[in-house]
Amino acid sequence: MTPAAPAMSSTVGVIAGGGAMPFAVAESLVARGVTPVLFALRGACDPVRVEKFRHRWISVGQLGRATRLFREEGCRDLIFIGSLMRPSLSEIRLDLKTLRLLGNVIGAFRGGDDHLLSGVGRILEQDGFRMVGIKDVAPDLLMPEGCVTRSTPGDVAWQDIARGREVLAALGPFDIGQAAVAIDGHVVAVEDIEGTDALLARVARLRDDGRIRAAHGRGVLVKMPKSGQDLRFDLPTIGPRTVEGAAAAGLAGIAVAAGNTIAAEPQAMIKAADAKRLFVIGVPA
Repeated sequence: MTPAAPAMSSTVGVIAGGGAMPFAVAESLVARGVTPVLFALRGACDPVRVEKFRHRWISVGQLGRATRLFREEGCRDLIFIGSLMRPSLSEIRLDLKTLRLLGNVIGAFRGGDDHLLSGVGRILEQDGFRMVGIKDVAPDLLMPEGCVTRSTPGDVAWQDIARGREVLAALGPFDIGQAAVAIDGHVVAVEDIEGTDALLARVARLRDDGRIRAAHGRGVLVKMPKSGQDLRFDLPTIGPRTVEGAAAAGLAGIAVAAGNTIAAEPQAMIKAADAKRLFVIGVPA
């Protein structure tokens, strides 16, 4: 189980990208008696689902407008959540505040997504806001330790989990990715800029092409935060789509860092995993 979240301010700003997670976070806050305000990122956040919540629209690159709206809504605490296709600097319409901070913004864009988000977070903290993470605002959305499915890993799967963890720990300083697939003690694929869904699709193609000859039902998708990562930003996420991808890739299951991995739509994820006879397990971080 995850620890209880610390006290938040009465209104929390959710800087909302794509996918279901911004709304899951908002619903978790509402359930705890905290008012969420969604600052929906244009081109990323679902315009239909966001209507259920108090919200304001913002654009990437408009720090001046964003900080003004955060203050108007009384949001001292802010969280980044949801997917976002990283734009190039040339694609961003910069406002005056962003132009004044251009050196800091360019520095944030160098490196992976965690570096980008933490860089922008530091800029906002200098303006007096407090950046928080899932552990602070919605700990109920984090993967617990132990198996949540009927299937459990066997000895070979445990060896694959250990190998995947070793490789991810070694790659962490290079800010490459948060996931790897290990089959029979060999790492056959590592996550890159395309993300976990594409990683699993690649493993499925390698099986179809005969490049991976291990029997179906062997191998593990391992997801862990990068070493040294600011755990308020860009935590690994799994959900029903991850399970479907792992099943299509012929894997035995999924292992993630307990307490440091977001479980999107957990009941649907567990149901899908049980139907596919896959295990999903949280291992100590």
